[in-house]
Parts: sequence; C-alpha cells; structure tokens
Amino acid sequence: MIRKLRLSLISLMLLALMTACGDESAKTALQDGYYTAQAAEFSHGWKEYITIMVKSGSIVSVEYNAENASGFIKSWDSNYMQTMLNAQGTYPNEYTRYYASQLQEGQGEGAIDALTGATSSYNSFQKLSAAVVEQARQGDSSIAIVNTSS
Repeated sequence: MIRKLRLSLISLMLLALMTACGDESAKTALQDGYYTAQAAEFSHGWKEYITIMVKSGSIVSVEYNAENASGFIKSWDSNYMQTMLNAQGTYPNEYTRYYASQLQEGQGEGAIDALTGATSSYNSFQKLSAAVVEQARQGDSSIAIVNTSS
C-alpha cells in the first residue's frame, strides 16, 4: 500500500513539473502578426513607437522610430540629424536601426545595449520593446500605449 502511495505521489510530482514547463513555454511563445507599442506622450516634439512583425513565432521585422504631431518621421529629418550628430555623435536613423536590430536578434529575450548619445531614446526603447513583445506573446494586435517618461 505504501509503495503504491509513493508511486502515486511521484507521478503527481512529475505531472506537476511537466505541466509547469508546458505553461512556461506557452507563455513565452510569440503569436504571428503585427504588433505596435507607442509612447503615451510627445517628448521634445516626438512620439516614439515600435512595430514588429512575427512570423512562425519569430520576430522577422522591427521598426522603431518617432513621429511629430503632423506625422513626419524623425529619421527623415535631415536638419535634426545634423544637429544631433554634431551634439551627440549619433542621429535617429543610426540609433533606431541599432536598437531595432538588437531586438530582432534577441527575439525579445536578449539585452539591448545603449548607444552613447541616445540614452533618452534607449530608455524609451526598453519600455516600448517590453510592451510590444508582451503584445506578441498575448496575440493582442491593439496598440499598446506606454508611459515612457518615468
């Protein structure tokens, strides 16, 4: 009788472990589709956003940028680029691609390295990327609005 009880308890413990492992992998799986996270407010005249495309459970495309109130894209602003390059040593078209490529390479799991001169955007990117990856895990294609100022 005791032997049967032990076998039953061991079986239950193994089943619990296998179930927990199954839940974890389901929680981290990315659902196919397009997902966007956007800053809640404009900062210095720009509102940052990230859009990712997930295909076959992997991030295959990342767009990270910012737009002004009229919808003009920050990376396209050549005057802003020159001013920032001279003052900070980098510019939006460089750091947005840099951060986006790291997100894609790490598939939402890897650490993102900061680029000197783009610290504020790095902090926003961290928050936006966490939100967009969570959207992809949930399969929620609504736009996630993220407070990037705190």
